[in-house]
Amino acid sequence: MGRWRVDADTLAGSRFVLSPLAETVAALKTLHRGTGAHPGERRWLATALPRYRERLAADPVAAALVRTALGPRWNATFLTPTPGAPTPGAVPVPDGAALFARELAEVRATPPAVVRADLAETLGAADESALPPLLLRHGDLAGHAAGLLSWVWTETVEPDWARRRRIIEADILARTAALGSGGWAEALGDLRPGMRWLGGDGLRTGAEPAAESRELTAAELLFVPVTPGQSWLCWDVPAVDGRRVRPGRRYAVVYPCSGVLVDEDRRPVPEALAALLGRGRAELLALLDPPKTTSQLVALTGLPLGSVGRHLRILREAGLALRRRAGRSVLYHRTAAGQVLLDAVPSGAQAPGTTGPAGS
Repeated sequence: MGRWRVDADTLAGSRFVLSPLAETVAALKTLHRGTGAHPGERRWLATALPRYRERLAADPVAAALVRTALGPRWNATFLTPTPGAPTPGAVPVPDGAALFARELAEVRATPPAVVRADLAETLGAADESALPPLLLRHGDLAGHAAGLLSWVWTETVEPDWARRRRIIEADILARTAALGSGGWAEALGDLRPGMRWLGGDGLRTGAEPAAESRELTAAELLFVPVTPGQSWLCWDVPAVDGRRVRPGRRYAVVYPCSGVLVDEDRRPVPEALAALLGRGRAELLALLDPPKTTSQLVALTGLPLGSVGRHLRILREAGLALRRRAGRSVLYHRTAAGQVLLDAVPSGAQAPGTTGPAGS
């Protein structure tokens, strides 16, 4: 199994960050796999996968790139650069497209010899002679890969970016809260299969038996949530004279969000119930079947984490909701009294004296 030894300075500067490029690479990996991890992903694939396959059928170089770069055990390094940590005090970039373009520029700027070396490493080959002839003949593989990633972003990720970003930010909020209450062991325990904090300076990175151990001293360690069910490790390996040199200084763990849910079919909140409880509490009560965590509720409602916590406390004090621990998670669910109250108001019922949502 892989193990990273993380010194105190590196751990103190570690942070959770948002990366549109990582989200796009995770989407590409899901398209390449062709199967969804949950119903929402399967619905997304039903629309995106046929268009993606048409795109590859019309672009043999891109098809060969994907088959080679996304190996069974390793991703080509140039395709998964480590996200840049935000500068302390800097104003966050609110525009996903602008941040994506900034990250994509690193992929596009990879020298041709480095791209071919990365692809050979993914194949487990000693040199680039093992690459498909189509890739050996192409002069700008980095640009071609950037073009494919740009297509995946524009066609399949960006139209849904507002929702994806909301889920990612909810996960970061929940992880930060767990870090404050339970330390790194609590915050990192379920990031990816096999990952856990070992105590001291040890971080087990996953369940891979042949994963490499590394020393993270005076490094940057980032945790990057994505909404697809994908996970990988990455670190910067600078290129000099067409070859990668080691070690890098920036490391990242890309992991699937815990708050990814399908919410298209959820029950609408009756206006009369919203008038009785307040819209936020009424919406949370309607969402508590099946049981959910606070991070999932934040992702579904868009409410701040603090507001969700206050509403849940009031619902519990009123006997309308309960909480229980399931492994590392705390799940909230409706009580019988909460179900009776929800069933007593027909969906869409109006509060007295109102004419619809605008009057609430």
